[in-house]
Amino acid sequence: MRDFQGLLARLFDVVMVVGGATVASRIRFDSIAEPGYYMPFVAFAAAFSLVLFPGFGVYESWRGRSKLVLASHVSLAWLVVQACVLVLMFSLHRIDDVSRLWFAYWTAMSGALMIMGRLATHAVLARMRHAGMNFHRVAVVGCGRHCESIMRRIERASHSGFRTIAVFNASAELPITSSVPVFDDFDAFVRHVREERVDEVWLALPLSQDRTILRFVNEFRDDLVNVRFIPDVRSLALFESGVTDLLGVAAINLMASPISQRALLQKDVFDRLFALAALVAIAPLLIVIAIAVKVSSPGPVFFRQRRKGADGREFTIYKFRSMRLHAQKAGVLRQATRNDPRVTRVGAFLRRTSLDELPQFFNVLRGDMSVVGPRPHALEHDDLYQKVVQGYIHRYRIKPGITGWAQVNGFRGETDRIEKMEARVAHDLYYLGNWSFSLDMRIIAATVFKGLRSINAY
Repeated sequence: MRDFQGLLARLFDVVMVVGGATVASRIRFDSIAEPGYYMPFVAFAAAFSLVLFPGFGVYESWRGRSKLVLASHVSLAWLVVQACVLVLMFSLHRIDDVSRLWFAYWTAMSGALMIMGRLATHAVLARMRHAGMNFHRVAVVGCGRHCESIMRRIERASHSGFRTIAVFNASAELPITSSVPVFDDFDAFVRHVREERVDEVWLALPLSQDRTILRFVNEFRDDLVNVRFIPDVRSLALFESGVTDLLGVAAINLMASPISQRALLQKDVFDRLFALAALVAIAPLLIVIAIAVKVSSPGPVFFRQRRKGADGREFTIYKFRSMRLHAQKAGVLRQATRNDPRVTRVGAFLRRTSLDELPQFFNVLRGDMSVVGPRPHALEHDDLYQKVVQGYIHRYRIKPGITGWAQVNGFRGETDRIEKMEARVAHDLYYLGNWSFSLDMRIIAATVFKGLRSINAY
């Protein structure tokens, strides 16, 4: 059944690719049939979709998972497919024959149709589950607040297709409040699970309950029941814990990057494509700013400084120079302050509008930075705050960004008090723990529409 559903999903995507191209032709050329030499574009896009979409998790089961994340995965995968098509057609010297407006319409139409189709499908499934159909019956084994928290999650997300029908209390000292039957006797619980044909048994237990875990695993070893372990590691984990595969063995992340390698790869592909497009679009602006910086005061156009990147690796960051040349003591960094005499008039404008950060798109293109991520600080600040701000070092589990969650929430500019840096780090850690492609899009949009100017930047 799952293979058949995957086949239908792939067929649906091919139809949407062709359908989007047809709608785009109707809009652009007032004709349903696009010119014949457009067909290679459509054929290559359909083929690339079938090859690349599985790598972005598009065809995985999304039961119980965020549909917003699904939409972001489809969007990113489709943009990568279109980028690959453009590169291929460019290499075949056919790109000049194609209407750019038609290509933009096609990309938007097919992407929207693929996302809308999936959201509509999940909306129908959600209605069916609310009506008591197409859900998995779950028996939860646990104790205390962690067990009750899991049951509340299931109840709140009824559209996800899970339903709690029984609970086993693994600790008599910690009573469980539930509207479904609560069992204290192991044999009675096991009999109930088999009689009711329960689909899944969730072991919401602390790590110390290893004997109980092993007992349930052994009991249901020969049953067609999904047994899942949801450990209570809230007191240990830095981020919300996840499971990763290490040498073929499942490992629970307690203190590691919460963003998977596949997600980091997707983020890196998007970053470089976005940076390339941005540099092409803003090239005239970069030239104008470079001339203004050169005329405003003697010195180089770019300001270069060593910063830490992912995993603490150092790189050279680029900005438009906003200060006059001045002597500075080795190992001592003086931040810009309000009415700082070192800042030129052109530099003050660039800093207020964040235009001095635009050369960092070259850093993104080189792979040193990301479009969105924790802002990199001077090495002197890293040495200072790593010792006094809890969790500071974990900002470098991913690439630093041109903009970030802290910056669009107003935490940028001078950090003259430790509380300011603590708030900035707290926002950076929130970003790491809650990263998604849609969150990156929100931050980029906020940066463009409200984050270019800041009263804290001078």
